[in-house]
Amino acid sequence: MTQVIWIIAAVLVTFTAGYVGYSRYLTQFVELDAEAKTPAHKYEDGQEYVPAKKPVLLGHHYSSIAGGAPIVGPITAGAVWGWMPALLWIAIGNPLMGAVHDFVSLSGSLRHEGKSVGYIIGEYVGKTGKNMLLWFAFITIILVVAVFALVVGIVFNAYPQVVTASFIYILLALVFGVYLYQFNGPFIPGTVLFVAGVFAAVWVGLQYPLALFAGDYPAETIVLLGGDGSWVPGAGTLGGNTAAWIPVVLVYAAVASALPVWVLLQPRDYLSSFLLYSGVGGAIVAIIVGTFLGTSSQPLVIDETIGAFQGFWGVEAVFLPLFPLLFITIACGTISGFHSLVSSGTTAKQLDKETDARLIGYGGMLGEGLLAAVALSTLAVWGFADPAGGIGAALPNFASGGGVILTSLGIPETAGAVFMALVLCSFLLTSTDTAARLGRYMMEEIIGTPAGRTDTGLNLNVRSIARGRYTNPAIQIGLAYLLVVSGQWVTLWALFGGANQLLAALALLTATVWLANWDDNKQLVSTGVPMAIMVTITVLGLSWLVFYENLYANLIQGGAESTSAMISSGVQMILGLVLIGLALALVRLGYKNISRVRRGPETPAAEPGDD
Repeated sequence: MTQVIWIIAAVLVTFTAGYVGYSRYLTQFVELDAEAKTPAHKYEDGQEYVPAKKPVLLGHHYSSIAGGAPIVGPITAGAVWGWMPALLWIAIGNPLMGAVHDFVSLSGSLRHEGKSVGYIIGEYVGKTGKNMLLWFAFITIILVVAVFALVVGIVFNAYPQVVTASFIYILLALVFGVYLYQFNGPFIPGTVLFVAGVFAAVWVGLQYPLALFAGDYPAETIVLLGGDGSWVPGAGTLGGNTAAWIPVVLVYAAVASALPVWVLLQPRDYLSSFLLYSGVGGAIVAIIVGTFLGTSSQPLVIDETIGAFQGFWGVEAVFLPLFPLLFITIACGTISGFHSLVSSGTTAKQLDKETDARLIGYGGMLGEGLLAAVALSTLAVWGFADPAGGIGAALPNFASGGGVILTSLGIPETAGAVFMALVLCSFLLTSTDTAARLGRYMMEEIIGTPAGRTDTGLNLNVRSIARGRYTNPAIQIGLAYLLVVSGQWVTLWALFGGANQLLAALALLTATVWLANWDDNKQLVSTGVPMAIMVTITVLGLSWLVFYENLYANLIQGGAESTSAMISSGVQMILGLVLIGLALALVRLGYKNISRVRRGPETPAAEPGDD
């Protein structure tokens, strides 16, 4: 039988080659300068523009970009089409497309005063293109906030030990922020002390699990409220405890997104990064140790229920074409448009030196690829009985398979499963409030806010409320909550994946347009080819969703058995067609701009950042 270690070996080889070789070339290609003044220094305001040490910012960036998708996606894709196609897309696509996408999004933002990809493309194709991309990004952000809050609620319900540990490490992060930025405490001793506190929080969580409503939990679980929570909106489909945690997570995300980055975002993401590095790195080490020393509770070989290749249409009873749906399903494990919002949103506003973009942008995405490889390994070890189960099946698989893998290091399987669940939850919490902050940035650019300024939104002016630091997150979480409790997140999950991949294509288009306008001698292959691939994959994938799954299967063949299901299919079709039209319209605008520039005068256009 095939050993799981080959999955890890494949990605380590391609990722190392990509970082050592290709990322160095890209750094020289976009002319990053360690002595140049970054937006974090130009507009330092103690709120959004705050220079951060490289390891601190890497922790924030990695924690923010890595959510549930690079876990759910590879596990589901591996179960449906086989582990080999999933592995190849992760190992090859990540260093050549995903890492490039994140790096150029961050670098381009540095050259445009820390602005988003929407602002950047607007500089070259006009206000219409800018607003199209920004509105699309804002809608995608609401989907992200909704889905991530839901998944956190699911994890909190499945593993109440994680609730206690999460609360403790957030409290530690608040104290750590004061320690670093108000008392100027020494960095390394503080890191050692507070990281130790984070791992101690894991032990406390194991001893004192926490739930809001009663359920099937460990005997020592502390239940805060009486009853089963059946009165909570959404409890009918999600269960009372899960449904009750969702608004708690959303309120947390809104509050955290409104705080200055030094108060919570930077210190929390830095501290949680050690937990995340331990989870991903520990699993990789455990696979190596368990393979060669045989110390795991069971052999680390690929389960017989998981084939190397399950056929173009997937396993029996799952009629889904490998091309293009494999790529959309894996999503963030290889490339994610959400990352362009993080790179050109919070990260670009905190970058201390331009050259830090290589490790944080390119290297951070490789780190997410390692998470995807670990997720695929947990599938390989544990097996997957229900490939069509989606989130509900994939999340327990990651924790359970991870628990088996960590037994190689002498960690009890139960404790290892809880730890891996906490790792997942750490990714999700940081991504959720970062997404809410990014949504505010999108609206600030749509309405217009001078660089280095923020608006509270408390003066009852409509424009101020829409972009306000306190009011905009409230709008986002309100819409996200309605989406979750109405059940629409289920029907829109596929559109969320398609929208995310489409955003990646548009971010690559933005980078290509920027490079073409910067210098007509710049090669456009590094960004243009991945962009063309992603546009093709996304348009075909959304077309399958619109015309086959909804129009043919649900409406013509009668798969949608109720009126609400028919309405849902109609909504999905409309949204899918809108996304396709948006993509093609922006590609057309970008192509026209590039063609005009390349046919223009011989003198290269000045780079915007040099104005």
